[in-house]
Amino acid sequence: MRAQRHLPVATALIVILIAAGCASPPIVEEPLVEPVTVATTAQMLDAALSGDQRSPANAARDTWRHPKETLAFFGLQSEMTVMEVWPGANGWYTEILAPVLRDRGRLIVASWDPKVDNAYVQQGLSAFRAKLDGRPDLYDKVEVVALHYPTAVNPVPPGSVDMVLTFRNIHNWMPRGAARPMLEAMYAALKPGGILGVVEHRAATDQPQDEKARSGYVREDYAIALIESVGFKLLGSSEINANPADTRDYDQGVWTLPPTLRLGAAGREKYLAIGESDRFTLKFQKPADPG
Repeated sequence: MRAQRHLPVATALIVILIAAGCASPPIVEEPLVEPVTVATTAQMLDAALSGDQRSPANAARDTWRHPKETLAFFGLQSEMTVMEVWPGANGWYTEILAPVLRDRGRLIVASWDPKVDNAYVQQGLSAFRAKLDGRPDLYDKVEVVALHYPTAVNPVPPGSVDMVLTFRNIHNWMPRGAARPMLEAMYAALKPGGILGVVEHRAATDQPQDEKARSGYVREDYAIALIESVGFKLLGSSEINANPADTRDYDQGVWTLPPTLRLGAAGREKYLAIGESDRFTLKFQKPADPG
């Protein structure tokens, strides 16, 4: 019989390792993708708030509007789809939201209906469009849609946005009987579990609510009841935008105070010392299981 030949141990190990290498390819580690965090969004807010897209006049109002704290209270995150309702001609919050949401999220601005034959509306839309067109590096991805009762009440597909924000607008809708329909449209737009953030001039509780909100002030309890009647659930309130110096008893309503200063030079220093209005800040949720 021929003697069996055995490979040296070292050679055998090499053969085994080569065979193993042929059997399965080397493991390639995928790069880690860090999740977006609240801290990242906070840093992006800081950058937006200090950005050169903001006029000095707008930035000066941070003292009264507390945008960073307000948006943090609502739970804004940079990867969300957010609909801002009625930003006005100036787009005060748009210039903060757009840079934060531009790369990872989506900003939809629901404004007046361009089909409405109204000079104020048309001028406001033109001014807002000019603002967006002036900084395509920041605003090129902002989507503008119409949400304007009764002519345009379906701004986005139902259940398609994570967060809806509206600032000091309920009093604009109340005289037109539009508050409830506008809130219903926001409810429809939100995904189940989505968030509604509301800021509004706060009326005193010792007087009944004027259904037309002619002073510009709205009782907080009235607003909560109205919003919850649509289906939302109140998650919390904040005093971020409170101003106890606001007495709310002016002949020209909230427009007596800055920034409007409707009385002009009359009492100007007094009203500047009071500052902008006392405001409630409310966070609501569309139930995860609306049924």
